[in-house]
Amino acid sequence: MKVPGRSKRFNLKEGVRKAYSAAAEKPARKHPFPVGVAFARSVGYPKSILAEMPASSTESFAGVSNVSIFADIPAGTRVLDLGCGAGLDSLIAAGRTGPAGHVIGIDFSDAMLQRAQEAADELGTRNSEFKKANVGELPLEDSTIDVALVNGIFNLNRDRNPIFSELARVMKSNGAAFVAELILKEPLAEEETRDEDNWFA
Repeated sequence: MKVPGRSKRFNLKEGVRKAYSAAAEKPARKHPFPVGVAFARSVGYPKSILAEMPASSTESFAGVSNVSIFADIPAGTRVLDLGCGAGLDSLIAAGRTGPAGHVIGIDFSDAMLQRAQEAADELGTRNSEFKKANVGELPLEDSTIDVALVNGIFNLNRDRNPIFSELARVMKSNGAAFVAELILKEPLAEEETRDEDNWFA
């Protein structure tokens, strides 16, 4: 029975995939969240670093902070970029960890992963790889990651416990996770959480 005045609860996961894939496919169009180089500069990515990155990775940037800049990424470390998008953080991390290190970018959007791989190919980056997977089901062995970067994925997932569990599983005991996220100052009303646009506001 349909309750008057109540909309059907939308599929958040598919809504996010569709929105972020659109940002990868047509970054110049209007999106429900900020996208691109100017936005990356506004959250703290140095202009000089952005200038060195391929357009494939910067045009569709849609993170929430400059996590790959403020993170401690020692040379030779194995890095996970969870929700890598178009690969900006992954490529910056690949440069910081150097040829003895390795970066694994995980995302669930084919369009974003294609951009990330194109950018890596253009840079000639040999110590990165990109994999399609859900953030709560990582295709990685236990205790294999030194540094994890997470740039704005928790707010777009209703069930966060599997993400935390997977991060804990793949991190080494002395590993470090650097996380940037948008945080509400107070809970949204229940009816607002049924509106797809509010998840990107």
